Amino acid sequence: MSATDSAAKPQDNDSGMAAKDPAKRRRALLIVASIFIAIALIWVLLWVFVFSTRESTDNAYVGGNQVAISAQVPGTVVAILADDTQRVEAGQVLVKLDNTDADVRLQQVSSALAQTVRQVRQQTETASSSLAQVANARVDLKKAQADLARRLPLIAEQAEAPETVQHLRDAVEQAQAALNAAQAQSAASHASVEGTDVANNPAVMQARANFRAAWVAAQRNAIYAPVTGYVAQRSVQVGNSVQAGQQLMTVVPLHNLWVDANFKENQLRHIRVGQPVKIETDVYGGSVEYHGKVAGLGAGTGSVFSLLPAQNATGNWIKVVQRVPVRIALDDKELDQHPLRVGLSTDVKVDISDDRGPVMAPANNGQPVAQTDVYEQMASKADAEAEKIIQANLGQRSAN
Repeated sequence: MSATDSAAKPQDNDSGMAAKDPAKRRRALLIVASIFIAIALIWVLLWVFVFSTRESTDNAYVGGNQVAISAQVPGTVVAILADDTQRVEAGQVLVKLDNTDADVRLQQVSSALAQTVRQVRQQTETASSSLAQVANARVDLKKAQADLARRLPLIAEQAEAPETVQHLRDAVEQAQAALNAAQAQSAASHASVEGTDVANNPAVMQARANFRAAWVAAQRNAIYAPVTGYVAQRSVQVGNSVQAGQQLMTVVPLHNLWVDANFKENQLRHIRVGQPVKIETDVYGGSVEYHGKVAGLGAGTGSVFSLLPAQNATGNWIKVVQRVPVRIALDDKELDQHPLRVGLSTDVKVDISDDRGPVMAPANNGQPVAQTDVYEQMASKADAEAEKIIQANLGQRSAN
């Protein structure tokens, strides 16, 4: 091999490698471009089919009704029948107050009611007897008038002394006066009982109302749970002297909870009432997913209803993105399977693909948002006890 041939071979190799480098670069650039295009396509698809059809936030917390248990009457605590974390049923006694004073008052009004019934009975009997007295007085008047009429012809015949006739005239006047007095007495007797019976007499009704008030006050020495739930924030202790309206503990019904999600104002554009929501909680993580619906949007931002609202009229104003609470209703069955607690953190995702629903919640149809029937029978029971006292003092004749 000549020297010329040896020198030509390296040059051929260099030109071949130079020809291959642009091809490799083009292939590498094509691969990189393909990767970026794929990533962009995936992002576009995710945005179109996922991110653009939902609004999410982790500024969301579980909410619920916190029913404050308060004393309705003043008194001294003698027993506490429920403690923090314990479940209580609606109508269960939670706290008992000393009922000595209430029992004394109840006995007083019971006696007053019985006495009033007897007094009205007596007035009724007096009114009835006054009618008989009027009838007797009328008979006496007619008799006196008849005697006078019979004796007057005898005067003309001088068969009767004038003094006798004068006595008869006096007797007629006395009988008339007696009739007038009997009628006045009868009217006075009937004034207090006319148009009523014993049970509907105003005096009896007033005494009955006093009894009802005392009976209800005595019953309120036992403080009941108005709803079924779990006890929290118990502050009352045995021996405490409590006043009417003083909070003793709280009962939280954990079967009826919701989520308050605080969305930024620029996220509310497509959120509508009734849209489906997926909720995850920190306590269960991604293993448990709750399903809810948008129940309504708050009437204002959180800062408006804060204790110290922002003063945006100052000179050093800085714009801050506001948040509006969105109420999300939860499924009660899912809550029964996986209970939550008030205040727990959640992560919510609202499906906004269908934004044809109403922006504002509809008007209430008249149904109560919350109610209890624990105190419903108290007035009727008080009436029943008052009726027993009335019937016991009516007497056999009046009862018939």
